Amino acid sequence: MKNCLLTLCLLLFLSITVFSQTSNNPIVTAVPSLSIAPDARGGGMGDVGAATTPDVNSQYWNPAKYVFLESETGVSLSYTPWLRKLVGDIDLAYLSGYYKFDQRSAVSMSLRYFSLGDITLMDQLGIPQGSAHPNELAVDAAYSRKLSDNLSASVALRFIYSDLNNGINLSGGTEMYPGMAVAADIASYYKTTIPLQGVDGTLGIGLNISNIGSKISYDGNSTSNFIPTNMRLGGSFDYPIDNYNKISVSADLNKLLVPTPKLNATSEDIQAYNDMSPLTGIFNSFSYAPGGFAEKIQEIMWSVGAEYAYNNQFFVRGGYFNESQYKGNRKYFTAGAGFKLNVFQLDASYVISTSQTNPLDQTLRFSLSFDLFGLKNLVK
Repeated sequence: MKNCLLTLCLLLFLSITVFSQTSNNPIVTAVPSLSIAPDARGGGMGDVGAATTPDVNSQYWNPAKYVFLESETGVSLSYTPWLRKLVGDIDLAYLSGYYKFDQRSAVSMSLRYFSLGDITLMDQLGIPQGSAHPNELAVDAAYSRKLSDNLSASVALRFIYSDLNNGINLSGGTEMYPGMAVAADIASYYKTTIPLQGVDGTLGIGLNISNIGSKISYDGNSTSNFIPTNMRLGGSFDYPIDNYNKISVSADLNKLLVPTPKLNATSEDIQAYNDMSPLTGIFNSFSYAPGGFAEKIQEIMWSVGAEYAYNNQFFVRGGYFNESQYKGNRKYFTAGAGFKLNVFQLDASYVISTSQTNPLDQTLRFSLSFDLFGLKNLVK
C-alpha cells in the first residue's frame, strides 16, 4: 500500500506551492496555508502590507499597526476560492478583529480556516479506501502598544492545527495523526509625516517576523517539519493630492526563515535536516545554501503595490509579486477595488499570473469589513 502520510502531504504542498520545471531547490514547509494573503486589500496590491496604512486586516501583515487606527473596534471577514483553475473545492476563510483600549494599546485576533476539499484514498489496485477532508486551522491573538507617538510594537501568539486525513489510515501505511504547533509573531511599525509643497505625506516602515515556533509532526513525533517562519520588511508612502484624492505606494521584502535543503542529500543529510531545531533553522536560513550567497538572494521575494483613494470611499489598487524561478516561480500582477460607506467596506482583488505554470492565475479574494464603533454610534 502507498504511504498515506506521504501521499496526503504531497497533495497539500503541491496544491499551495506548485513549482515550475525550472525550479531547482525550493524551500517546502508544512502548513503552507499560513503564507496565503487572506484579505482583498493586501491581495489587490501585490500582497504587500507590512507598512501600508492600518486596517482591520493588519493582524496578518503587521499587528503593530492597530494602535494607529482611528476607530476603536472593527471586524472583517475574507473569503478566497483558491486554485480554481485546478480544482473547485479548495478555499480559505479568514476572520479578524481588533479592539483599542485607548490611544496607545490594542488587542486583536484572527481565525483562519483552510479547506482542501475531498480527497479519495485508494490502494495500489485503485480500489477506493474512503475519503478524507484535509483542513488547516490557525487562531491567534496579539497585543500592540505605542512606544512613542510614531513607533509601535506588537506580540502575537498562535495555535496551529493541521488535519490531513481525518483519522483515516490505509492498511500497511504509516499511522497518521493531526499535527499541532504553537508560534509567535514579533512586529513593529513606524510612521511619520513629511512636509511636501504645502501637504503632508506619510512615510511608514514595518517589520513582522511571524510563525516563530515549534515544528509540526503528523506521525506521532517520529518526524517533524518546519512551519513557514517568515520575515517581512516593508515601506509605504501616502501622498494626499488634495482634500479628496490620495495615492499610496508600498513595497515588501519577504524571506522564509527556514533552512535551505541540500541538493542530492544523503539519508544522513535528510535526518540532520529533520532533527534541526526551529531556532537553529532560523539562524541557518541566513547562512547555508548550496548555491552560496547568490542562492540566498534568490530566496527573497519582493512585491510592490499602489492604491488610489477618492474621498476615502472609493479605492483602486494594483501590484506585482515576484519570486525567483528557482524558488517557486510565482510571478503575478494583481488588481483590486474597494467601496466604503459609513460603517462597512467591501473589497475585491484578482490575480493575473505571468508564469504559465502558476495555478494562482485568476484567483479572487473578497473582504467585508465593519466599523463596530461607527455602527454603535449609528444605532444610538
